[in-house]
Amino acid sequence: MATWKTLLLQDSGSPLMEQLSFFHDHTLLILIIITVLVGQLMFNLFFNKYIHRLLLEGQSIEIIWTVLPAITLIFIALPSLRLIYILDEINNPIVTIKAIGHQWYWSYEYSDFKNIEFDSYMIPINEMKVFNFRLLDVDNRMMIPFESQIRMLVTSTDVIHSWTIPTLGIKIDATPGRLNQISFSSNRSGMFYGQCSEICGTNHSFMPIVMESISPKYFIKWVNKTT
Repeated sequence: MATWKTLLLQDSGSPLMEQLSFFHDHTLLILIIITVLVGQLMFNLFFNKYIHRLLLEGQSIEIIWTVLPAITLIFIALPSLRLIYILDEINNPIVTIKAIGHQWYWSYEYSDFKNIEFDSYMIPINEMKVFNFRLLDVDNRMMIPFESQIRMLVTSTDVIHSWTIPTLGIKIDATPGRLNQISFSSNRSGMFYGQCSEICGTNHSFMPIVMESISPKYFIKWVNKTT
C-alpha cells in the first residue's frame, strides 16, 4: 500500500500543480452543485402530480435557465484561461535543460554547464535492487535544484514522444525537428517519476522519466562532480 501511495497519490510538487489541483476542485464543486440541482428537479418532475393544461410559455424561467449556465461557464472559463497563461509563461530561468527523446530512452543536456550530457535508460528487471520501482527507475536521473526556475527544452530524434511528470504538472510533446519549451519549479526535495505519454512504438512503456529535486548546494556539488 505504501508503494502505491508513493507512486499514484503524491502531493503536488510544484506551484503549477497546486494551481491545477485547486482548479480541479473548483470545477468539481460547480459540477456537484449542478448535478444535485438537476437531480432534484428530475425527482420532482417524476413524482409530482401538478397539472396546468393552460400553461403555454414561461419567459421568465426561460431567461433564468439561459443566463445561469452562461454565468456558470464564466466562473469555469476565467480560472482556466488564467492557468493557461501561467503554464506558458517563462520567467528568468536559473537552469536550462534539454531533453531529447529516442526510441526508447531519454538524453539530457545541461547547456549552462560544460560536458554534462548523459542518457537515461530504464533499469532492466534483472538488474533492479530491492528499493527500485519496476518499469519506473532509470540508471541516470535528471537532477534539478528545488525552489529554482527551470526551463526545459524538449525535442526528439525519431518519432513523437511526450515528456511528462504528473506530480509537477508537466506534459510537453517531443517532436522531431521542433524545439518545445516549458518552465517549472519544484517546491520541495524528492523523487518525481513520469513516463512517455505518447504511444511512440513497441517499447513505449519502457522509457520512464526520473527527476531528483535537491538543494542548490548539493546541485552545485553534483555539477562539479559531473564535469
